[in-house]
Amino acid sequence: MRHSRQAIVVDRVRAEHHDHALGIGEARPRLSWRIATDLPHWRQDSYQIEVADPATAVTMTTGRVRSAESVLVPWPAEPLASRARRLVRVRVWGADDGVPTPWSAPLQLEAGLLAAGDWSAAFITPERPADSAPLLRHEFAIDRRVVSARLYASALGLYELELNGRRVADHTFTPGWTSYPHRLRYQTFDVTRTLRRGRNALGGWLADGWYRGRLGFGGGTRNIYGDTIALLAQLEIVHDGGGTTRVVTGTGWRAAPGPVRSAEIYDGEHHDARLEPAGWSEPGFDDAAWRPVRTVPRDLATLVAPTGPPVRCTQELSPVADLLAPSGRTIVDFGQNLAGRLRVTVTGPAGSRVRLRHAEVLQDGELCVHPLRTAKATDEYVLGDGGEQVWEPRFTYHGFRYAEIDGDADVTGMAARVYHTDMRRIGAFHCSDPLVERLHENVVWSMRGNFVDVPTDCPQRDERLGWTGDLQIFLPAAAYLYDCAGMLRSWLRDLSAEQFPDGTVPLFTPLVPVRGWSTPRPAAAWGDAAVLVPWELYRRFGDAGVLRDQYAGARAWVDRVAALAGEDHLWTSDGQLGDWLDPSAPPDDPAAAKADPHLVATAYHARSAAVLARIAAVLGRHEDHARYDALARAVAAAFRRRWMRPSGLLSDDAQTSYALALRFGLISGDERRDRAGRRLAELVGENGHRIATGFVGTPVICDALTDTGHLDTAYALLTQRRCPSWLYPVTAGATTIWERWDGVLPGGRVNTSKTTSFNHYALGAVADWLHRTVAGLAPAEPGYRRLLVRPRPGGGLTHAATSHETPYGRAAVSWRRDGVTMTVEVEVPPGTTATVELPESPRVSVGSGHHRWRLPHR
Repeated sequence: MRHSRQAIVVDRVRAEHHDHALGIGEARPRLSWRIATDLPHWRQDSYQIEVADPATAVTMTTGRVRSAESVLVPWPAEPLASRARRLVRVRVWGADDGVPTPWSAPLQLEAGLLAAGDWSAAFITPERPADSAPLLRHEFAIDRRVVSARLYASALGLYELELNGRRVADHTFTPGWTSYPHRLRYQTFDVTRTLRRGRNALGGWLADGWYRGRLGFGGGTRNIYGDTIALLAQLEIVHDGGGTTRVVTGTGWRAAPGPVRSAEIYDGEHHDARLEPAGWSEPGFDDAAWRPVRTVPRDLATLVAPTGPPVRCTQELSPVADLLAPSGRTIVDFGQNLAGRLRVTVTGPAGSRVRLRHAEVLQDGELCVHPLRTAKATDEYVLGDGGEQVWEPRFTYHGFRYAEIDGDADVTGMAARVYHTDMRRIGAFHCSDPLVERLHENVVWSMRGNFVDVPTDCPQRDERLGWTGDLQIFLPAAAYLYDCAGMLRSWLRDLSAEQFPDGTVPLFTPLVPVRGWSTPRPAAAWGDAAVLVPWELYRRFGDAGVLRDQYAGARAWVDRVAALAGEDHLWTSDGQLGDWLDPSAPPDDPAAAKADPHLVATAYHARSAAVLARIAAVLGRHEDHARYDALARAVAAAFRRRWMRPSGLLSDDAQTSYALALRFGLISGDERRDRAGRRLAELVGENGHRIATGFVGTPVICDALTDTGHLDTAYALLTQRRCPSWLYPVTAGATTIWERWDGVLPGGRVNTSKTTSFNHYALGAVADWLHRTVAGLAPAEPGYRRLLVRPRPGGGLTHAATSHETPYGRAAVSWRRDGVTMTVEVEVPPGTTATVELPESPRVSVGSGHHRWRLPHR
């Protein structure tokens, strides 16, 4: 069968997980592409890749390769050298096609600086130690036409660059937060159009950021990575007719104090515009009064290119209300809790000021700053010349919905600017219950507020750390909502770099000193991120490379726990976090949950051993597969001996205990599983269908109920509105997920616990169940090569819908109940298949395209 060529298009060729392939760090970048076609049941039979070198006009082609693979296909050409540019095109043949598709639009791909020897720049800092945020500058001349220009830059601290008076890019918080002793990112910018013949000027801002600023709760620690901030910049200009000019940071640069008098991630930024030299980053500026710089030693082999997108402003929100607080101060409500900062338009005489203080909630009409702990979350701007001025901080961000405005300047305009890692949105969910829809939207906002270069725990207080367990439990939802694969590959590399020699995994990565929390402490669910995060990324994005990269660390973790568990395979070590923030736990002891922490630990030991066995099988490590499969079975047997009664009930009669045992496959035999499922449903019912689980139990309880035939109970749990429940915060006006189920107590007062945040994604892990079960879309094979379509209507919902941009294209499921009929519509991407399991219907398999069913329902 021959198809029209116009009906099949190779769409969106991509290198690795880069949306923009400029300055990549992979010498052999894997390639992916998608097919756009309306033809049903279309499957790729073959592909051809063309790699062209625009500098030499040499083109390499693979010829026709018979393969259905189109996701992360190995690089077919010679490895890239530093700065190498290539144009990549792909065309394919379908299973029934005699001729190929047209070539795709070319992917423009360019390597960054791949070796330490490629750098001739040096890190520089002001000759005199700078306590605040200094400015640095350098002028240079260009006397020939510019063909292309690349600016490579990094910093010890945070930096922003200006070229000829213009900001170089919209990246924020560069170079980002990594385990600086092991890995320091650099960025690559195309500045070809910003340069001009004659004199040019390159300027840089520097600030403390994560490198030198205060980090951690309990007062925090400064100078964790060093006491000197420094800038690295290397501008490479290619001229017409050949030849390259390099402009690099070195001793010829000049430095001066800047207008940013202080900048702290937790505390905010103070900017005195009277101190900003006009035109300082433009050519011709008189820098005679500026001071020299000195170089700062640094191993350039630690420099790495980004694997994911930068932090950017992704949205602006206008105020929804101006409030007058009892104190007489003005409070602006933006209607949405977010992570970001304000941009204000102000007028007034020189020296007048505006003070901006931020908070997530109000108490008695004033900002409630208790959840900030020691974070000041306050920005201040001092006007330079009189007249109207627009200002936004550069080197801080806050978690807030409300902003208090104070000072003697007149604020005439204001916007809240949302900042997070600029991941591509790939998942959506809708349903007939507006409260459940708002719950899902709150999950999205909490992910946005906490994926700020690393996956943090909350954006408002003196913490914002990359907690391993929090990410582990939330990742299935996260990977459905946003393409976070590139960002998390970087974070996992830091996790591996900071894993302790005995295999213990840090509780948070990057690791910073926090009393009682940063010493080696094997903790179930948190340390298991070394195994479960790579596995989930593989399942969602089809990337076996992340399994290879993280395999040694995953194995070291499982071996560490096996040694702690000993010959009886029961992990009973003290120091577990358990079912963190179970609602029954005392406010001052979040780990004191109802579920036995040793049961939780042993269940996770079995789970990670079983997953490690599956990883070993994927990687062809057959001996390891057999070894860890046997270990998983032995741990499961030990679990049953210790906690299971002959009836199938557990001696630890807690919802989380049953949910883990059921979801992790630790209860053998259908009869025992049925009995355990009934008991779990009973416990939920006895508690009035209110939540009784914490971080560990919450992600699995609805699945455990669904798997054992108690779907109605799962829906009753989902739709409960009394505290504690998922919808209680929604009815209380929440616009993000709370850290505690009772962040606002039923009487309306803010919980005074130290673990009160109103923007924390962990308990939003239920979104994964909304996607997979309520709407009915899940991966049946890694990377969604095969879909599982299994909607399970309930809870009084009349319709639900979800969509997800898989590596192969858009997949979608929607269902609607109308009278006695249920209509289901499914979209399957080209090159994939779907297993469809509809209520009271036989299982069927379908190919790509659009499918529709009408079923009777009771």
